[in-house]
Amino acid sequence: MRSTRPTRHLVRIYSISHVARSFTQLSFRALCPSCAFHEDVKNARQRVQTEKKHHSTAEGAAPESSSQHLYALDPSSPGSPLFQPFGTHILLKLQAFLRAQYPTYGIQEVLTPTIYKKSLWDISGHWESYKDDMFSVAGRRRGAYDRDREQGPPGADQQEEEDEEQFGLKPMNCPGHCLLFKSQRRSYKDLPIRYADFSPLHRNEPSGSLSGLTRLRRFHQDDGHIFCRPSQVGEEIEKTLRFVQSVYETFDLGNYELRLGTRPAHEYIGDIEEWDRAEGHLKEALARNGKDYSVNVGDGAFYGPKIDIVLEDKSGKKHQTATIQLDFQLPKRFGLVYDAPASEVGGASEATSTDSGKRDIYQATPVLIHRAILGSLERFFALLVEKHHPKWPFWLNKRQLIILSVGSDQRVRDAAEEMARALRTSNETNGPRTLGEEQFAVDYDTTDDSISKKIVNARKHGYCMFGVFGKKNMADGTVDVSLASLPNNRKILDTIGTRKLGPEVPIQRDEAKPLLHDFHTVKLNKVQCRAVMVQLTNAFL
Repeated sequence: MRSTRPTRHLVRIYSISHVARSFTQLSFRALCPSCAFHEDVKNARQRVQTEKKHHSTAEGAAPESSSQHLYALDPSSPGSPLFQPFGTHILLKLQAFLRAQYPTYGIQEVLTPTIYKKSLWDISGHWESYKDDMFSVAGRRRGAYDRDREQGPPGADQQEEEDEEQFGLKPMNCPGHCLLFKSQRRSYKDLPIRYADFSPLHRNEPSGSLSGLTRLRRFHQDDGHIFCRPSQVGEEIEKTLRFVQSVYETFDLGNYELRLGTRPAHEYIGDIEEWDRAEGHLKEALARNGKDYSVNVGDGAFYGPKIDIVLEDKSGKKHQTATIQLDFQLPKRFGLVYDAPASEVGGASEATSTDSGKRDIYQATPVLIHRAILGSLERFFALLVEKHHPKWPFWLNKRQLIILSVGSDQRVRDAAEEMARALRTSNETNGPRTLGEEQFAVDYDTTDDSISKKIVNARKHGYCMFGVFGKKNMADGTVDVSLASLPNNRKILDTIGTRKLGPEVPIQRDEAKPLLHDFHTVKLNKVQCRAVMVQLTNAFL
C-alpha cells in the first residue's frame, strides 16, 4: 500500500482477523453459485456451529437456559469452582462409585494433610523440580513469646527459622503416602499396600491456562499409590489397567487412548538405567494389555515414566484423565524399606539386625506406582456434562423421580407427598438411617398447576422419571410412572423387562401402546417402584 505522504514512507498496518458472528449465517452458494469449494465452506460452517454448541459444555459449563445449576466460578478464587448442591451430588456419586470398587482391588482409603513444610518438599524433589507450580505459604515465625513457652534456647538462627516455617500446599499426595508407609515397620508379606486419597490438591497454574473445569488450581483427584515388591510391578500395573477399562466401560465416554510418556530430556531425578528399567515394565504391561498405544518421548514425570489415558470431547479436544506412573526414586529419597528375605535382596542390601538363634533380617526398597483412575474429578465431571446434560443417568442424577398430583383434592395431594416420602427410603421409622440403606432422590409437585404443565416442568428440570398420582392411585396404592425421560431408554426397558420387580403382582403396562413406544407408562406399587430404581442404580443406567 503506497503512502500519500510526500516523503513516501512505508505505512505499517496491523489487523486482527476473526470469525464474525454472522459467518454461520452466510450463504456462500448465493454469493458464488459456481464456486467449486462451496461444499467445503458448508462443512466449515457446520463445524463452527458444532464448536460453538459444545464450547461451553466441553469445559463443564451448563447451558444458560437450563435450570440445573451445577457450579459457579468467582474471580475471588480463580480456578477454584464452587459446586452447587446438584454438582456436588454428582461429584460425591463419582467418589462413591470408586469407593465401591476399592475392595475388589485391595485399595484402602486414607486422609492426609493439605500443607507440608518446605523440608518435606525438598526430600521429595518437588521444591526443586515443581516449585513454580506450587503455592508457597508463610507460616508463623517463632517469636520471644514462643521461646518463653518452650522454656528453652532460641534454637536455630533467624534464617533457619524462616526456612522451617515455609510451607507448600500439596499438588499431589505421594509425599504424604510415603510418610504413611514409613510410619510403621513393613514386611514383604504386607506388600502390596495400596492407598487412595480424595483430598483436594492445589497447583499454581498460569491464569491464561485456566479453562472451565478442565484446568483448575484447586481440584480433587482419585489419587492412589501402590507400594510393592519389584516382582509385583507387572501384575499391579496390569490390574490397574483392568480397573481403568472396567470404569471407562461403565461411563461409556467412548474409546480412550493410551500414551506412554518416557524420560524427560533434562529435568528428571534418578539414574538412566533405572528409568530404562521402569519404562520396560510399562511397555511389557501395555503389550500384555493388548490395546494400541503411542509413545510420547520426554513426556514422563520428573520422577518416572507414565501411562496416560486420554479422552476426546465432541469438539475434538483431548483431555488426559487417568494415569499410571512408575517410580523408583521417591522411595529412596524417603528412605522407605521393608523387611525382606535374603533370597529377594540377593545380597544387595545389608542386614539390619542379627539376633542369636534367629535368621538375619534384610531390608529392601519398595517400588512406588502412582495411579489415578478418573484423574481430576472436575475434569471428568466436565466430560460427563458434555455427554449427559441435562439428561443425567438415573444413578448419577439428583432428580431421579417426581410425583405429580392430579386435581385439587387435598387428600390426593397429601397421599402423593406420602408416596414420595415412602419411595425415598425403605426405612419408615423415625430413627437414624442405616449405612447400607438405598435412598433415592424423590420429589413431589402438589401445586395447582395442570398435570400437563407439571410434566413439562419435570422434563425441563431434568427428572429421569415422573409419576402421575390421582384418586385411583390413592385407592390402590400405586403410581403411574413414565419412563420416557430416561436416557438410554430402550436399554433401560430391556433391563427392567427381564428382571422381577416385586413379589406381589406383575407390572401393569399401558396396553394402548407397546412397551418400547416413544411414550410408555407402567403402574407400580411402592415395592415395585423401589425395585425399578434399585435396578437402574445397580445397572449404572
